[in-house]
Amino acid sequence: MPKPHSGKVKIGIIGAGAVSDYHHVPGIRLDERCCLTAVCDASADLVAKRKGEWNVSLATTNYLEVCQSPDVDAVIIATPNDTHKDIAVAAAKAGKHIMCEKPLGLNATEVAEMYHSARDNDVVHMTAFTYRFAPAMRYIAHLVHSGKLGQIRHFRSQRFLDWPETSWGWRQWKARAGAGDLFDMTIHRLDLGVFLVGPLKKLTGAIARFAPRDKTADGKPCAPSDVDDWSSLIGIFENGATGVWEGTTLAKGYKRKGFGHEWAEINGSEGSVVYQLHTPNTILIGNNEVDLHEEKVPEEFLKPTGSPRSTTQGEPATLFRYDLMWEFVSAICEGRQASPSFHDGLVAQVIADSVLASFEKENWLPIPTVNK
Repeated sequence: MPKPHSGKVKIGIIGAGAVSDYHHVPGIRLDERCCLTAVCDASADLVAKRKGEWNVSLATTNYLEVCQSPDVDAVIIATPNDTHKDIAVAAAKAGKHIMCEKPLGLNATEVAEMYHSARDNDVVHMTAFTYRFAPAMRYIAHLVHSGKLGQIRHFRSQRFLDWPETSWGWRQWKARAGAGDLFDMTIHRLDLGVFLVGPLKKLTGAIARFAPRDKTADGKPCAPSDVDDWSSLIGIFENGATGVWEGTTLAKGYKRKGFGHEWAEINGSEGSVVYQLHTPNTILIGNNEVDLHEEKVPEEFLKPTGSPRSTTQGEPATLFRYDLMWEFVSAICEGRQASPSFHDGLVAQVIADSVLASFEKENWLPIPTVNK
C-alpha cells in the first residue's frame, strides 16, 4: 500500500487540454492539501499558454521531465489514449501517484501493464470515472448496496449526445483512440454497472459508424473516422441481473447545454431508481405503490465528507467533477488506494474489449476474471 503523504501534494498535469482546464485544475485549486507545480503537453504553444494561466514553474513538452521532477509527487494523465501506457509506467517507476483519464489504454493488455506497474511500485492509482461522484449516483449506490431496492434485477444505461459530425481529431482513429463512443463514453457506464450491480458474467455487443468525419469543423479535409459513433451491449451479471447499455454521439436534439442525455436505471424487487446527468442532485424513485417521481438527494450524499467544493454555487452537472481530485488527493494523504482504481479501469476495459470481440464473432462471450 502507498505510504501516507505529509505536506502539500505537488501535482503535475500531462495533457493540458480542455478536460484538465475545466475539471482537474479547478479541483486542485479548491483543495488546500495540494498544489499544481508542472504542466506538460505535446504542443509547445499550449504549454506556454498554460504556464502563464496556471502559474506553474515547470512547463515542458517532455513527460519524462515531469515524471522525474522532485517537485512533482503525483501526475494527472489527460493525453491521447495511445500515450497513456508509456506515461503511466514511467510515472509509476518514478514513484509518482497517478490519475489517468479513461480509457486507460488501447486494450486490456496495455491497461494490465499500467495497473501492475502502479500496484508493484506502491503508488496511488486512479481511473477518472467521474460519474461515480455524481450526488445522485452516490445516493443510488447507497440504496442498492443497503438492500433498500431489494434484489437487483435490471440495470440500463443510455448516453445520447448530439455532437457535430465533423472531425474528432485523434479520437476518431483506432490507432490513437482504440475505439470511439465505446471507449470514450460507454466505458464510463460499464464501470457504473459493475459499481452498482457487481461483476459481469457474459455479454453480446455491437458497434456502428454512421458519420464519416472526413472534414474538420472549418471544412478542411481529413482522414475519415474508423471508430464507432454508436455502441451497445446486453450483459448478464454474475448475480443473475441483466444489463443493457446504449451510447451514441448522433442523437439529434440531445444537446442539453452540452451535457446530453444520460439515463441510468436500476430495477429491484422492491423499487426502481433513475440517475440523470443534467439533474445530478435529484433522483427518480418509485415502487409498485408509487410511480417514479423526483426526490432530492439527501444532504449527506451531495459530496464526500470534507470536500471543499460548493453544492449550490455553479452548474450542478459540473460541480461534482471536482470531487474526483478530492478523492485522489485524499488517497495520497491517507496512504490508501483510490477509488475507482486502475483495477476498476482494467475491469471496464476487459468488458469494452469483449464488446468488440463479440461483435466481430457475432456471439455471446464470457467476461474474463480480472485478478488483483
